[in-house]
Amino acid sequence: MSDGKYFSTTKRGEIHELKEELRSLDRPKKKDAVKKVIAAMTVGKDVSMLFPDVVNCMQTDDLELKKLVYLYLINYAKTQPDLAIMAVNTFVKDSQDPNPLIRALAVRTMGCIRVDKITEYLCDPLQRCLKDDDPYVRKTAAICVAKLYDINPELVEDRGFLDMLREMLSDANPMVVANALAALQEIQELAGSGGKDLLQMTSQTLNKLLAALNECTEWGQVFILDSLAAYDTRDPRDAEKIAERVLPRLQHVNSAVVLSAVKVILRCMDVVALGPGGGEETIKGWSKKMAPPLVTLLASEPEVQYVALRNINLIVQRRPAILANEVKVFFCKYNDPLYVKMEKLEIMIRLASDKNIDQVLLELKEYAQEVDVDFVRKSVRAIGRCAVALEKATERCINVLLELIQTKVSYVVQEAIIVIKDIFRRYPNQYESIIATLCDNLDSLDEPEAKSSMIWIIGEYAERIDNADELLEAFLETFPEETAMVQLQLLTATVKLFLKKPTESAQKMISAVLSCATNETDNPDLRDRAYIYWRLLSTDPEAAKDVVLAEKPVIADDSSTLDPSLLEQLVSRYLATVAAVYHRPPETFVSRQRMAVTRAEELGSRKFEEDDGATPGTMVSDNNAAAAAGAAAAAVGDLLDLSDASPVPVPPAAAVGAAAATRGLDDLLGGLDLGGPTIRSSIPHIHPAAAAADPFAALANSSPAPISLGISPAALSQLPVLLANPGGVSVQGRLVRQGGQAVYQLALRNDTLAPVDGLMIQTNRNSFGLSPASQVLAVSAPGGVIPPGGLAPVRVPLLVDPSKVTPPPLNTGLQVALRTNQVGVLYFNDTVPLSALTEETGTMEAADFLAAWKTLPPEASTRLPLAVPSAEVAKQRLAAANLFVLAHRQVPATSQDAIYATCRITAGGVGQVLLELKFVAGAGGVDVSVKAERQDVAQLVFDGLPAVLLGAA
Repeated sequence: MSDGKYFSTTKRGEIHELKEELRSLDRPKKKDAVKKVIAAMTVGKDVSMLFPDVVNCMQTDDLELKKLVYLYLINYAKTQPDLAIMAVNTFVKDSQDPNPLIRALAVRTMGCIRVDKITEYLCDPLQRCLKDDDPYVRKTAAICVAKLYDINPELVEDRGFLDMLREMLSDANPMVVANALAALQEIQELAGSGGKDLLQMTSQTLNKLLAALNECTEWGQVFILDSLAAYDTRDPRDAEKIAERVLPRLQHVNSAVVLSAVKVILRCMDVVALGPGGGEETIKGWSKKMAPPLVTLLASEPEVQYVALRNINLIVQRRPAILANEVKVFFCKYNDPLYVKMEKLEIMIRLASDKNIDQVLLELKEYAQEVDVDFVRKSVRAIGRCAVALEKATERCINVLLELIQTKVSYVVQEAIIVIKDIFRRYPNQYESIIATLCDNLDSLDEPEAKSSMIWIIGEYAERIDNADELLEAFLETFPEETAMVQLQLLTATVKLFLKKPTESAQKMISAVLSCATNETDNPDLRDRAYIYWRLLSTDPEAAKDVVLAEKPVIADDSSTLDPSLLEQLVSRYLATVAAVYHRPPETFVSRQRMAVTRAEELGSRKFEEDDGATPGTMVSDNNAAAAAGAAAAAVGDLLDLSDASPVPVPPAAAVGAAAATRGLDDLLGGLDLGGPTIRSSIPHIHPAAAAADPFAALANSSPAPISLGISPAALSQLPVLLANPGGVSVQGRLVRQGGQAVYQLALRNDTLAPVDGLMIQTNRNSFGLSPASQVLAVSAPGGVIPPGGLAPVRVPLLVDPSKVTPPPLNTGLQVALRTNQVGVLYFNDTVPLSALTEETGTMEAADFLAAWKTLPPEASTRLPLAVPSAEVAKQRLAAANLFVLAHRQVPATSQDAIYATCRITAGGVGQVLLELKFVAGAGGVDVSVKAERQDVAQLVFDGLPAVLLGAA
């Protein structure tokens, strides 16, 4: 009877029945139960709660049953690593089984269990299997080395597994060679670009790989070809030898093998080109052999065609001669999907030449009359790009465009006008005779880009268009409603018209446009450009002509051309990979994060619960959710990083936030879902790195440290407002220095209709590494709850965390997140005052001050626009802010006082700071000079000193 019956069950509550069957002594019944479990697992049901019962079935001589159990283990070992450890003894025993299939399965499964302690048991069986007599076991063990390296790199190196892999490159079995090579490549990728070359390719290794190439499976061939492409040789003879051995792979039925072979041959072409005579004949011969396989790829299904076309696009950019005579192959078929048609168009443009342009134009003209609007637009633009790229064919291209304009199809006409503008830019003063035809189609224009192109043409050739003022005036009637693109182009075109034909009507038009652009618009670009034109025209019209009517540079068709270095990288290293499809290097879209490895000591905190509910035996882990939230936070940002907190169970709201983390964040204020509304303040600039998990999830059950209030009720009303939130939670506060550390004095006002509790705080990375000593706020209110309408003061001591210090230059900005159980997360910005950073022990001897002043880099100076009542008041206020006055004197022949002071700021690695202040008591202005090891410290002092001298710090 077919095994399909196992997939057709719809019974509910069958877990209990399966459990009983798995415990049965009847072997056929037990095997039947395991098949049902595998079927349920295959269709996506969670059968992890049966893990112990399935593992117990491992002790069997039945090969089919053992395969099924191993299949189950491989699937669930990642999620149940602690229970997989229970099966270690069976793994070790099976690794010495007489059946090679069992030996290989045992080693493969052990490699899938990401628990560090299991590696102790894996090493000896793996070492045996790497030298096993059976090639199937050896090739499986080779891949297992790469998995073990991901878990414990040091162990792999210490036990000599890397040397064993290199020795396996000489194995008699080609699949063992391919797998050993694949494992070394994977390990090299895990080690990073900074690691040593693990493959250590020599001419001897090269010969062995070339020998194995013909006998490998198709995927083994891909691994070998990739390693050959990465082989760095400067010897043209070596390159020719490699290419000759690889050329037969171009006939392979697998498209991955074909593209990998093309990558190797292109690499060899570059080397041969450096040899005597440039290797022209050799390269020409290889090119002829490469063209048919690439063309054959286009006979595949559309998805494979698209991948092939994206790779061919790169090849054509790098070496267009390979497919120069094959442009017809890329003509679109009626049933091609749109994405395939678009790629074919791109390649047609690149292959267009003076020899085949007539064929290409005829084809593009047909495409421009299709029903698919996007395809038609792209086709019309393709005609324009051909005109820009091929000077001899420009007139033929323009004639085709004019024929298309005569169709009077709106979107065709508009695309034609857009590309004709580019043709005018490429070939100025050559094809202006067609402007009259364009002007006859103004009524068809309703898209911003088409309008702006036509307006540019009218303005650029205003002296040749008799009714240019009338045409522009028609556009100006809707000036306020137009898009920014059209408005900017109208402004410039009107100025051009006025400068070329300064008639009375042009003068009225320019006055109206400038007035509207400066007084009635919110667009700063438009307003600024209007002011510049206005001032140019009013002060020096000749200068305005030189600026506005200056000769423009000739354009080129580089709309789809990659940077040469990127193109070289993609062709030589990443052809036949996803990077070649994206046309981007892998580091821009692939995360290099490694999978988490469960530590043995973590397993003790896990519990396994049994009940008779719908999901009996659910695994409960105290660490999983918190660890996941921590990993997500580390991946995307720092503001909400609570890695120093002890892992604790996560509340439901945090789980929602962690789920939202997968969507990612553009900035600190985006995408954070914590099960409640998020209140956001107006923040002008936010650091792009931000976390996507609940910032306080890992501290939900933390005990707040006892903190005294430390602020009088009278001072609450004087605190500046940090977050005004009517109807929600508002925040007032300032940073001060108390008890030798920075302290946040906050006042939280609850304007909601319900009590607010569960308050926590966190800071983003900042220049000084300031971070709260405890994220849990001790609110001086009964039970830590702020009642509706209540105002609660909070004192938050801040510590300096070196891991949270941002790179220079210094920035006094501080970004803060505040969370409550009721209203979610609130964000606000604050500024770190100088007086909160200066330390109480920052003084120094006068002689040391003088010596330091001479040796430090040149001082930075500025003049602060404020008045100091007297030198004594200044000294008192400086001392109150831990700015220690070392000397005070009268400046000779002036009425100025000179004060020399110093301070020390450890936070952010600022160090000792020396100051000189010169001022006339009671008069406006204080001259300040600052010296420090770091040049960016001066601005910190200039920003913070006014508050100190005015007594507001």
